[in-house]
Amino acid sequence: MKAIIFGAPGAGKGTYSTRLKTKLGVEVIAMGDIFRAQVKENSELGKKVKSYVEKGALVPDEIVVEVLKQHLAKVPQGAGVILDGFPRTLEQAKTLETIFELDVILLLEVPDWIIIERLSSRRVCKNCGAVYNTRFLKSKVEGICDKCDGELYQRLDDSSEVIKKRLKIYQDQTSPLLVYYKEKNVPLITSITTVIDTPPETLVEQMLEELEKLKMT
Repeated sequence: MKAIIFGAPGAGKGTYSTRLKTKLGVEVIAMGDIFRAQVKENSELGKKVKSYVEKGALVPDEIVVEVLKQHLAKVPQGAGVILDGFPRTLEQAKTLETIFELDVILLLEVPDWIIIERLSSRRVCKNCGAVYNTRFLKSKVEGICDKCDGELYQRLDDSSEVIKKRLKIYQDQTSPLLVYYKEKNVPLITSITTVIDTPPETLVEQMLEELEKLKMT
């Protein structure tokens, strides 16, 4: 199975793709995680990425595609793949067609107010990367990771101002991909969130049921 998990920043792509990885035994390539790791390492790639992320802008296509190809090359032959965070532009989508045939899109529909609330209250461990939320997933000790006692911080791209800019970029540049894939008759599974505290497992089970109907599990 070759799939894209699709949705606005903060829609939960990482949360759901991680759970689907366990359930389906597929590989997940999360571009955001890859880039953040490079930024943390302060590599040359990381320095370039950081300059875009801090402004809430998309990383240029040529950088993203090259990194994607490097990680796809590491996927075991015959294994399924879920792409998280790619493609984000029409040009990226066209490039993807030259790499593999897409089987299904997993679309996460989440209202902007939920996304802004989720991301502006998100905190991440500087040490192990564990994710918390000051609203509904607090650490036992404020500002300290439960798993490794690392310091929790707010990512630069999680400020309200940057979030709103990222959502506008999504609407302007990424949403048209849905029209593009609809015209190509790529199967679409839509999961809708209307309550901010909806357990991820609820939507994951719905996705698995729809994938089974498409005979992809």
